[in-house]
Formats: sequence, C-alpha cells, structure tokens
Amino acid sequence: MIELISNGMLASVQDAGRYGFRHDGVGTAGAMDALALAAGNLMLGNEAGAAAIEMPMFPQVLQFHADLRFALTGADCRACLEGRPLPPWWTTRARRGERLVLGPAHHGQRLYLCVEGGIDVPQVLGSRSTQLRGTFGGFEGRTLRRGDRLAAVGGKQDWPTDFGVTPPQLALPLGAPGATHVRVLPASEYASYAAHARDGFWRQSWRITPQSDRYGYRLAGEALLPEMPLEMRSHGIVPGVIQVPPDGQPIIQMLDAQPSGGYPKFGTVIEADLWRLAQAPLGSRLVFQRVDYDQAADALRGNARWLAELESRLARMAGDGVAA
Repeated sequence: MIELISNGMLASVQDAGRYGFRHDGVGTAGAMDALALAAGNLMLGNEAGAAAIEMPMFPQVLQFHADLRFALTGADCRACLEGRPLPPWWTTRARRGERLVLGPAHHGQRLYLCVEGGIDVPQVLGSRSTQLRGTFGGFEGRTLRRGDRLAAVGGKQDWPTDFGVTPPQLALPLGAPGATHVRVLPASEYASYAAHARDGFWRQSWRITPQSDRYGYRLAGEALLPEMPLEMRSHGIVPGVIQVPPDGQPIIQMLDAQPSGGYPKFGTVIEADLWRLAQAPLGSRLVFQRVDYDQAADALRGNARWLAELESRLARMAGDGVAA
C-alpha cells in the first residue's frame, strides 16, 4: 500500500494504454513515456504494461504502508528513501513506514513509480489507465490527491533488487545536447504549406509552451502558413500528429488527445520518439528531423531491441540469483 503525502500535482495511474476503442471516441491514455514504464516493470519482473504512477510535477512525497519492491524510471528527481539517495533508473525495496521523497526534476519531465505486480486498480475497457477526459479508469478516473492510498498487485518475491539500468537517453541518443530531437513524417496537408514555412519547420527550434499537457504540446516559433486558407472536416487523429490551427503555431497531439480533429495535419512525430517528447520539460526546445517510413519503422525496432536486451539481462540475473 502506498499513500500520497503531497498533493499529487497531476500524478495519475497509467499502464500501456487502452486500445481498440477509438471508433467509439475513446482515446488511448496510457504512459506518456512507454519505454520508462516498460523498463520499470521489467526491472521488477512484472508484465511490461503493468500500471504505475506517472508523476509530471515535483516535489512529491509518498509513504509505504507495507514492505514493497519498487522501481523509479523516467525523470531524474534525486529521489531519497528515508534520507538515503537513490540513483535514477533504480529498483530497491521499501520497508513499512518509509517515505519516498522526490525532488524537482534534474533531468526529464515525468517520473514513473512502478511497484511489484503493478498498481491494483480496476480494469476499464481492458486497461487500468486514467482517462482524464472521460473521468474513468485509474484511481476514480482522476489525478491523485493527498491521502489517496494505492495497493500493489504483488509480484515475484525472489526477483533481484537494488540495481539500475542504463536509461534510453544514453542507450538511444538522438541529436546534439541543448534541445530534444524527435523524428517526424510529413503528413497529408504538408504540401499545402508555403515552401518557406516547410523549410522553417525543420530549420528552427520550437519552444514547448506552458500550455502543454497530456492532451497536447503547444509550440511557439515562426508561424506555419499555408499557401491558401485550409478548411477541413473533422478526421481521425492519433498521438504524435502535428496539427496547425489558424495562428500557425503547431500542436502535437498526445496520449489524452481526442480521437478526431479538424486542423490540418502537417506531420507526425514517429511512435518511436513519443517517449522523448514525454521527457521534454515545459519551456525547453524541440528540433524536428525529417524521416521516411522505413527509418521510422527501424527506429521502432531499435526501441524494441533495447527492451528485449534489458529483459534478457534481467532474466539472467534472476536465474543466477544476482542482485546487481
């Protein structure tokens, strides 16, 4: 059992997402950083998509009301368990009564607290993820508050503990430091924009504005202007789609976005790089790199290889009874 001692600050329960219901108007929800969620669960011997607590704002304080193995992945928040510093991307065991303190993020934007077996909340439409727009799933369909208590499903008692893994930021680097680089496929209305606007999209860096959240990332930069006004009917969209409203400032649709929209589609952040967006802090800069379909598919395979290598390593550790 885990209790929120701080006020939660937009923390929510998320798993790998809710799929198969977009035709009914239900978005995917799920962890913004799918790699961090999967890695944290593998570190505990869980299924890769088990539910965890996603925290985008800090500081946070949580208390354990039972002995419990947990893993921290995603943002580096200089975590301390009863005053003992914990490295980022680390798993250990908490004892009953101990408090976990998470400070301001030193690197990244979202931290994932994974626990053995996953967070135990009811499944709704096949997922434990919180759907904030529809107020269902997760813990009472809402963000977490001070005093909320969450139970763990319970997992493998003989699984290794007290070890860390190399984060994907180091294992899967992309672009130069100083900005978050993500790869983009041009979308259906790309050619409808002026040539200088298309060139400027790739050339400039875009600021992630404070009006960004799980629904979408609103960007600020040199406006994207079409050759002529575009009027469109609403159409299906997916996370990663970059839409351009009339003011020319792009919006990247994220995991809690509605399943349809009417703004023109300029491009799509490839699925393999959505985790990079999830860890880009508000106010930081984005740089877009143009890729084709084959390159996008290869990037997704690269993510899968990183997870497969981690799973293989952890299985060997468990078989050898190694704790680090």
